[in-house]
Amino acid sequence: MILLMHQLLLHGAMRQPEKIAFRWVDRNIELTYSQAVEQMERFSGALHYLGVTKRERVTIFAHNGMDYLLAMFACWRIGAIAALVNVHFADDLNYYLDDHQPSVVMYTQDMTEQVSRASAEVRSIRHLVCMEGPQIGVESLPALLAADFPTPFDSGNELAIAHLSYTSGTTGRPKGICLMHEPTMKATNCIAERLRITMDDISFGPTALSSSYQLVGNLLPALHRMATVNIMSGWAPKLGWQAIEDAQATVLVANPSILAEVLEESRLRGHAPSALRMSLSGGGPVSKRLKQAWRDELSVPLVESYGQSELGGFVALGSPQKEPDRRLGAVGLAQPDKEVKILDSAGKEVPVGRVGEICLRGGYMYGYWGKPDKTAEALRGEWLHTGDAGWIDQEGYVTVRGRFSELINVANRTWFPRDIEEALAEQPGIKAAAVIAIPDTELGQRPVAYVILEHPKVNLSNLKMSIKEKVDYDIAALTVQPISEFPMTPTGKVAKAQLRDYALKNTNN
Repeated sequence: MILLMHQLLLHGAMRQPEKIAFRWVDRNIELTYSQAVEQMERFSGALHYLGVTKRERVTIFAHNGMDYLLAMFACWRIGAIAALVNVHFADDLNYYLDDHQPSVVMYTQDMTEQVSRASAEVRSIRHLVCMEGPQIGVESLPALLAADFPTPFDSGNELAIAHLSYTSGTTGRPKGICLMHEPTMKATNCIAERLRITMDDISFGPTALSSSYQLVGNLLPALHRMATVNIMSGWAPKLGWQAIEDAQATVLVANPSILAEVLEESRLRGHAPSALRMSLSGGGPVSKRLKQAWRDELSVPLVESYGQSELGGFVALGSPQKEPDRRLGAVGLAQPDKEVKILDSAGKEVPVGRVGEICLRGGYMYGYWGKPDKTAEALRGEWLHTGDAGWIDQEGYVTVRGRFSELINVANRTWFPRDIEEALAEQPGIKAAAVIAIPDTELGQRPVAYVILEHPKVNLSNLKMSIKEKVDYDIAALTVQPISEFPMTPTGKVAKAQLRDYALKNTNN
């Protein structure tokens, strides 16, 4: 078994040297497995020349692109840690650099000002590397690669930290999640098996490489099977749909909002991208309505994944097949590399079908970088505590009800926001729904549902009554408001903290 992430390229180059490994669709740049290994060695030599040693952090602060991919693999190749920061966090870059204390920062030219300002405050940084070329006082990546510096001996350590990415920071400052080679490789091999990935597959991932979802959904599972990986710098529905078609992608790895846009574009064109055999969704919950539309209108299974950045894999995963209606509310079966149980507040397993906290053992993060207290809290009792409410049915299918931190207490009754969101999303004229709570002197909390309308003629009063029989709550307390779009996190989730601030601002006004 291959235990180190970068060795997937070496394995592919040995078996299928002329097979396309990576394609950057925006620039139509391709690398075969043998070319990818050659370039990985050049990148590794450049980092070695800059003095990067094992366990040192190399920050990659860039838009999706081929250099981004190769920089990640080069870090793994020399035993360094690829520390990934989303470019959407440019205003807070100094926090991320100070948190993981890199020795080198690699960045795209449009981020020069932010990198220069933030790096001046971090004493660990020895070199800045601009991916596009020379700048004053900065290393040029093209020049470093042209020098073709020698690479160090690859001793390899399957339990070394390889990948550091950050939580979205919805419940506090973002935490750096450290993933090791071996458990991540084991998990992604299991993902490839569940998704039935083969050498003939062409995977397409338009979401940010800075998210671990790209690593475990688009990148590693495909490479385990010597398939082809496509990445895209910036998503736009029309261009994205055409890029999927032009690449003849068989597997689309995206988040729910992108999958909804692919569905809409497919409706306009009269068909799904022609080679697509499945889509994989991650980063947030998928509505039953969206799954059903992919199944019935596009004849393409939408496979839901459920995981967290802390895993380097998934808790549960569906199968690439058309599921019956009764299973559309569930994610899928637990993954075989992990033991998944539903525990109560005392750490005891609850009966089948009862709601509790989703917890797991086997194959999770090394910990949060520099935060042993937070690590101990998340990994207490040898279980990773997800903070998510859910249940497992008699067939072993996992259903997620939502974050415990997002549950709403209305007149001493607990509401699960996803119940309301699902019921609203099933109604005609509703594109999407999100439920938050604001303080209320009488109820404790008052639920507010924001809905994106497909057309302005939707009657909101009738909408509220239409879900009355579909949920087990007294919806008299519920307020339904239209909104043009939701605030979103860089990973494609609804930013409910921002939505709550928006609700409070509009309520006060």
